[in-house]
Amino acid sequence: MRKILLTACTGIMLVATSQLVLSADGGPHDKAIQARQAMFKLYGYHMGILGGMAKGKIPYDAAIAAEASQNLDAAANLGQSTFWPAGSDNSNDENVKTRALKAIWDTYPEIVEKGEALTKATGVLAQNAGNGLDALKANMADVGAACKGCHDDYRAKKKK
Repeated sequence: MRKILLTACTGIMLVATSQLVLSADGGPHDKAIQARQAMFKLYGYHMGILGGMAKGKIPYDAAIAAEASQNLDAAANLGQSTFWPAGSDNSNDENVKTRALKAIWDTYPEIVEKGEALTKATGVLAQNAGNGLDALKANMADVGAACKGCHDDYRAKKKK
């Protein structure tokens, strides 16, 4: 009886440990999802600075505007194929929480064109944001439109 109990306890411990390891490691795409979410946080951080200046909520500072726009442009120009493995969308329950819709992988090359629109807009912004508040404002709309183009078509709405 003791041997059966020991075997059963060992089996339960192995199952529990394997479940803990699997849940700690997460789904097969969690690291890619977390990397792209970090990239979007970086976008958002710099857009917050630039948008705050453009809206008059933060005093315009040419050096900060130039640096924030250059950082935004550098982030937008990172190679991103490793961030977007097939199956890393919000329909896969194994993944960490993501709002990326499956349509991202179903609309190639349209999605690439939207990415190119973003890098073009951030490049122009990076060249002009440090040249005065009017130059910053004039170029923010194109970056915002490029962001919105993907958000509208490829990002699930927030659940309330």
